[in-house]
Amino acid sequence: MKKVVLAYSGGLDTSIIIPWLKENYGCEVIAMTADVGQDEDFKAIEEKAYLSGASKVYVEDLKEEFVTDFIFPTLKAGAVYEGRYLLGTSFARPLIGKRLVEIAEKEGAEAVAHGATGKGNDQVRFELAVKALNPDLKIIAPWREWNISSRKEAIEYAKKKGIPVPVTKEKPYSRDRNLWHLSHEGGDLEDPWNEPPQDLYQIITPPEKAPDVPTYIEIDFERGIPVAVDGEKLLPVDLVRKVNEAGAKNGVGIISIVENRLVGIKSRGVYETPGGTILHAAHNALESITLDRQTAHFKRHIAEKYAQLVYDGLWYSPLREALDAFVDKTQETVTGTVRLKLYKGSCEPVGLKSPYSLYMAEFATFEEDEVYNQKDAEGFINLFGLPLKVRALMFKKAKNKK
Repeated sequence: MKKVVLAYSGGLDTSIIIPWLKENYGCEVIAMTADVGQDEDFKAIEEKAYLSGASKVYVEDLKEEFVTDFIFPTLKAGAVYEGRYLLGTSFARPLIGKRLVEIAEKEGAEAVAHGATGKGNDQVRFELAVKALNPDLKIIAPWREWNISSRKEAIEYAKKKGIPVPVTKEKPYSRDRNLWHLSHEGGDLEDPWNEPPQDLYQIITPPEKAPDVPTYIEIDFERGIPVAVDGEKLLPVDLVRKVNEAGAKNGVGIISIVENRLVGIKSRGVYETPGGTILHAAHNALESITLDRQTAHFKRHIAEKYAQLVYDGLWYSPLREALDAFVDKTQETVTGTVRLKLYKGSCEPVGLKSPYSLYMAEFATFEEDEVYNQKDAEGFINLFGLPLKVRALMFKKAKNKK
């Protein structure tokens, strides 16, 4: 094997993979770093990759594609895994995998590599993306091959190789950050009885320390896609950043969950997703006045399935693409404005308006109206309840025969 393209973050795992690949495969290692909005010093990451032994380093700006082609479709679907996780890491991996394949093809590499562990979901997400986009590429997953069995051993290996890493034995958190979220796993978080420490959070102000007065924010949507904040039209990346700032300031978007990994293990994660929490709340609220009852209820089933597909790494699957077609049809009227109140961790929609609103006050009012004949309800109830009445009559008749 002459060339391997490595998905390189500059973190602990990928930092030690470069020398390990060279030692064990005797190959040239090309590092690919994806900028999906993690706000890191990419020049320093590039230099670190070269110092670690990479022959070439790609730093790819994927933020716009990340928001437009991955975040927004998932938002429109209303997909939230197990009711709480907003899929921040899940839908970044297939995008990184896609670029990994493209660079491997460009460089004539025989294989790609990643730093995901053999216990987690990311190994599946990276590898399914590669299999779907270029089945001829070999995949190397060092965590499934080497003798390193823990993060502590990985830290020791890095020290031996003279590679600095951004973790310590005292705070051995595994973190993944992008424009959508920041995840925390490992260390004292592995005991679900432990409350996350206050100094864990790197984006969001803890709710207890958030402002004592609420912040109001308005989000404009067109066909299910957020396009403006407080009346200001924004490009997709700028919009997510602005909503992130509002949520983070007000303590919005912290969740601590025990989730079911695809590989069958339960894991505890703490997530910071300020903008995503706001956008999902706003989108759901707008759908409440723009979707009819049957479509809205059925879409909840679609959202659950969509979330599972994304979580499981099946982004490049025909079913996900087919579900997108359904979702896009439902979003044709999801246009309007949502006003939200942000206060010490809470995010509550308090105002809704849409040119396609199905909510009509003249029908819903408790006051006098001229459009609804309440007498009509009697016939409706008689027909709707007829099966129940027939069943009750049957039991009565059967009882009388005894």
